[in-house]
Formats: sequence, C-alpha cells, structure tokens
Amino acid sequence: MTISGVALLAISTLLGMVLGDVLGALLGVKANVGGVGIAMILLIAARLWLQRHGLLTTGVKRGVEFWGSLYIPIVVAMAAQQNVLAAVESGPMVIIAGAGAVAICFASVALISRLGGRTETMDEIEARERAASAALESQA
Repeated sequence: MTISGVALLAISTLLGMVLGDVLGALLGVKANVGGVGIAMILLIAARLWLQRHGLLTTGVKRGVEFWGSLYIPIVVAMAAQQNVLAAVESGPMVIIAGAGAVAICFASVALISRLGGRTETMDEIEARERAASAALESQA
C-alpha cells in the first residue's frame, strides 16, 4: 500500500525533527539544525534496508517516490521561513558553518568516489554493446 511509504516518511520526518532539535540544543542554537536533511537520510537508509531484506513492496516504493518528488519544494518553503539576514548579522559563525558544510560535502563525495572503485562510463558501455552487436552481425 502507498500509505506504508507515507508512514515510513512520517517516521523518518519525526525522527529527523527530534534529532535536529537535539543537535541544535547541543550546539547552543535555539533552532532545528538539519532536521529535514536527517529525515531524508533516514528515509533513504530505511528504503535501502527494506530493499536489501526483500521487504520493499510496490506500495512502500510508490509512497517514498511520491514524497521524494515533493522534497525540493518542501525544503524551499522551509528555507523561505528562515531569517537569513538576521543569522548573517549575528556573526561570522554562520558563514564558517556554511563553508565548512560545503567543504565536508565536497570531501565526502571525493572519498566515496575513490572508495567505490572504477565504474564504466556510459560511453564505454555503449562502445562495448556496439562491438558485441557488430560481432554477432559478422557471425551471421
């Protein structure tokens, strides 16, 4: 059922909001810090876990895909509620935190890319398939 996917999203969102509030309290900020991002990471992790264990039904998949397609507009609406000007005027910590987050993301992508090993590019796959079909045609 599609409702199962929505329930999975709701659980992920609630946990993300709680963890975001806890993270904000630990950092001394009176705000939710990264709750939506944490929620989406939890949703992705839950979906992958269900898929690996053969429990990802079509309904759950449809519910997750539906809400996943709405993710960007929701984040934009949430960001519009935040007072960015007041945050920047309160000190350089916001800029340092933003630059640090971007640097960590770039480094993580590079690390994951290196750990993942080499994969074929689309051009290499297409060239291999053309060579295989040409070999089959020459045999015929």
